[in-house]
Amino acid sequence: MQSPHRTEVSKPSALHFLVATFAGWVNSHQNDIIAYLQAELAVTREHLPKKRLRLTVPQKARLARLAKKLNCATRDKYVTIFTPRTVLGWFRDLVAAKYDSSEAPRKPGRPRKAEEIRQLVIVMATDNLTWGYVRISGAMFELGHAVSPSTIKRILMEAGVPTDGRHLKGFTWQQFLDAHWSTLAATDFFTVEALTWHGIVRYHVLFVIHLETRLVEIAGIVHRPHGPWVKQVFRNMTDAVDGFLLGKTHILMDRDPVFTKDARDLLRNAGTKPVRLPSKSPNLNAFAERFIGSVRRECLDKMIILGERHLREVLRQYIAHYHLERTHQGLGNVLITPRCAGAANDNGPVRRAKRIGGLLSYYHRDAA
Repeated sequence: MQSPHRTEVSKPSALHFLVATFAGWVNSHQNDIIAYLQAELAVTREHLPKKRLRLTVPQKARLARLAKKLNCATRDKYVTIFTPRTVLGWFRDLVAAKYDSSEAPRKPGRPRKAEEIRQLVIVMATDNLTWGYVRISGAMFELGHAVSPSTIKRILMEAGVPTDGRHLKGFTWQQFLDAHWSTLAATDFFTVEALTWHGIVRYHVLFVIHLETRLVEIAGIVHRPHGPWVKQVFRNMTDAVDGFLLGKTHILMDRDPVFTKDARDLLRNAGTKPVRLPSKSPNLNAFAERFIGSVRRECLDKMIILGERHLREVLRQYIAHYHLERTHQGLGNVLITPRCAGAANDNGPVRRAKRIGGLLSYYHRDAA
């Protein structure tokens, strides 16, 4: 007789067995999928550049929500690109952002300096190449901006500006020109082929130009220049009464052998320091080169010069035109030597004045 308190244990049915078998197969299949995805992810990571991945806020939120549902052991096993601690930190940030009443979150890292301050730092660094970070920081502080030297270094590096001016041993050419502009001159030769009774003769013309005013002086014309001749020309140019180089502290010249040491010493003793340009650098004497181009293009290339006397007269006429009648773009498109105020009549007829048979001309009104 069976006890009333005894219950029979039901035997596993075929349905239970089928469900357990299917669940085991599904679990095994999921493990295979996860294993494949992990292997695929590992291969992908090996081909990615060694850089830090930067995810967007929605991407972080999606991963954080999914990782939060996993237990610790599962997270440690399957969270591979980022550490579980990082992912959970995103989740805490996500929760905190829900109750954050401030404006839109800023980008990672320190906030960038205002664009006006950045531009001012760059201007200071480019205008003063010998200033270091601390010097620029002090100058910024005097203007009411507290910018650390490290921030100044970062700003200059991002802008591609040389990050430390202390390595510079001297001025750049532009700074040299700006500092000596009013007392700076340049000299150079140009050649002219002349037709004479003895055939074609090449003459060398030595000239000097004042860079600030563009005034030009034809210093000498010779068939074959040599050191003593150049020295005598420089002696005339440094005359204490009316020498063209009077008051000029520096004169630019190339490394032509005719500019001998004796000629340079004569200039130096007269108070004009010769500055020899590096070899193969015509752009450093650009004003002299520009004058040579102008006199050739506007005058000499359109004529056949008949001897030295003819050459001297043509250059005399051109220099007068160059100083008194021709406007210059480098000077704001005005004359080197402006006409006297009140000399022209605004209502008078416009007339054309000619030089060298009309090769050079300008227009003016009759005097009142």
